[in-house]
Amino acid sequence: MKFLKNAQSILFFGILFLHVIPTLEAQTKQIKRPKSRVGIGSVDRFVQESFDIYDKVYKYDGYAEAGTPLDDEDIDVLEDALDDLQGLSDSAPDILGDLDGANALKQAKATLQINKAKKALKYSIKTAKELLLGQRERDKKDQESEEDTTSEESDSTDNTSSNDSDTSEEAEEDKNISDDLEVYSKYDFVPGDKLLFFDDFSKDFIGDFPSKWNTNASGEVVKIANKGKWFELKTGYGVFYVPDVKDLPEDYTIEFDILTKGVGKQTSSTARLSVYLSDNDKFNPGSNHAFVTIPLGQYAAFSFRAKNYFRNGGGDINTDIKADIRKEILNQPHIAISVTKKRFRLWMNQTKYMDIPRFIQEENLLKYLKFHLNNLKDGEEHLYISNLKVAEGGVDLRRKLLSEGKISTNGILFDSGSANIQPQSLGIVRQISQVLMQDDSIKLKIVGHTDADGSDEANLKLSKARAEAVKNALVTIYNISADRLETDGKGESEPVGDNSSADGKAQNRRVEFITI
Repeated sequence: MKFLKNAQSILFFGILFLHVIPTLEAQTKQIKRPKSRVGIGSVDRFVQESFDIYDKVYKYDGYAEAGTPLDDEDIDVLEDALDDLQGLSDSAPDILGDLDGANALKQAKATLQINKAKKALKYSIKTAKELLLGQRERDKKDQESEEDTTSEESDSTDNTSSNDSDTSEEAEEDKNISDDLEVYSKYDFVPGDKLLFFDDFSKDFIGDFPSKWNTNASGEVVKIANKGKWFELKTGYGVFYVPDVKDLPEDYTIEFDILTKGVGKQTSSTARLSVYLSDNDKFNPGSNHAFVTIPLGQYAAFSFRAKNYFRNGGGDINTDIKADIRKEILNQPHIAISVTKKRFRLWMNQTKYMDIPRFIQEENLLKYLKFHLNNLKDGEEHLYISNLKVAEGGVDLRRKLLSEGKISTNGILFDSGSANIQPQSLGIVRQISQVLMQDDSIKLKIVGHTDADGSDEANLKLSKARAEAVKNALVTIYNISADRLETDGKGESEPVGDNSSADGKAQNRRVEFITI
């Protein structure tokens, strides 16, 4: 009986050898990952990430060679890998500059490892494209060219890990973006005028998960010195954060602020914050969805990404948008998104990076908002968001002012307890200026309103100062004559929302423009 079992085992492994070994030999010879680090942070990160993606592509290449069909999840992985590959490939020239100052041995080792990583990237890009198109072809040149050209680049020498401190971790000193409003003079984002959701976490306890959100993982509200409360998202594959936003209309806007800590040159090129528009409020992308990703990496310029999928029509959009937003990521950027039926636009601070006319291929389908964060180092790299505001509208305020003679907006934001206009609010001020430029006979009264925090006297004074600040912006930035503008303030005396809630307070902090 024992002999029979041994014979069966031999037969089994013999069959396995006949089927598996030819498959492996038919595939391109695998490039060996370097066994040790160079000790230059950006180089080690580039090599590691190149081979991490290479290993994925090589695995799927083996599946294809063996005749195993790729399923939808495999294809998604390959598509994401292809996006990451392009970003890594573009960053290679920048990394070479980091070799300056290193000793000759370290430079030589780094150059060898970079070249090996570039070879892995070349294979991965070519193979991933062919696998996705179902046109994978192998030739002898490919197989022969992947032989090792060095004996592990003297990996046994200089086996030091990177001790370069990340001098770019400016998140500890996060400061607001430029105070110069002139930079924003052409900013054309106009927030919606009917508030659907607002959360600054002011009603949540520090350390708790925010009360108006849901997740399949974890997260907590934190307090940051001089910046108030923020919601820290946790990184993880398949982790989603879903605010209590339901039934998004055809036209709406989304705004929020980002704060980072510990993000620097060691941060992965695949570290991204994703914003999803979905057909469900579950912890997945949804059967129909559209999403954009914001790159967080610092050692090279990485792209925004935009991708959509609709069951009835597939997805026409899967693109990278080139942008160098590294400094912005470290300095508390403001994100603004506008959805007008099928049109999708995205701004970071004063710059518009996306304007896709038919990103939402099917209207009245994507009703939910979700966030996803991936590939930050847990416990070392952090991302927080705050001041999430979702509002219906985003309409052309110029037409409304001309037709009705009055508009009220809570889209002009000020620093807390101050009359300093936040720069991202200038899209509305710009539209008001265009009305005044179009018709010289129009004169306006600008009226400020506040919430009920603070004393009546202080709020009255603040509301008047804020109205005056808007007038000054129209005069100094857009050259509107001061004698065409009057100002007033009502303080907290005319609320339109409940001052006991964050939503209500946000509605009450508003500015009115009235023709006179």
